[in-house]
Amino acid sequence: MSLLKDLTKGIYRENPVFRLVLGMCPFLAVTTSVENALGMGAAATFVLICSNFLVSLFRNIIPSKVRIPCYIVIIATFVTLVDMVMNAYLPDLHRSLGIFIPLIVVNCIILGRAEGFANRHPVLNSIADAVGMGIGFTLAMVILASFRELLGNGTLLNINVLGSAYQNQPLLIAILAPGAFILLSFILGFFNILEKRKGGRQ
Repeated sequence: MSLLKDLTKGIYRENPVFRLVLGMCPFLAVTTSVENALGMGAAATFVLICSNFLVSLFRNIIPSKVRIPCYIVIIATFVTLVDMVMNAYLPDLHRSLGIFIPLIVVNCIILGRAEGFANRHPVLNSIADAVGMGIGFTLAMVILASFRELLGNGTLLNINVLGSAYQNQPLLIAILAPGAFILLSFILGFFNILEKRKGGRQ
């Protein structure tokens, strides 16, 4: 039951974006398309799982005074691996994500889970936590990216959805920085309303 709780909490109850408001930099920057969102989400999830695994495995060995630098070295190792693999096999996606792949090293979600959870819990629980947080982060990115791509380009996964007439005059602000903030505010407001209604029923 504890493993299931650790796995599911990151999807909604402690969603890193919509509930904890973490990882805003890559979240707002790369969600111009669903493809970018899935790529960044998969990369971050892989790094989360691997780093949580090692941090939990060595939590009783890593000296407390140097734990943060050690976490960063662990995370950077897996980010470098992701960067090289993506560059070799998914060059278009790698170019599209750009600097935000290396910046996963200092992503506060990954560092936060290493320090706040993996450092204090067994390996299996830490992996479950990483999977849940990774899924939650990816889902959040896909939700925002879907709105931005649909409104800004009239497409989803580069498939024309709204027709060529819409593509001639799309809502371009949706794929620009102001559009990301505006759409995010509506989504956060929606989740806040859900929480208030849930609290009222209880």
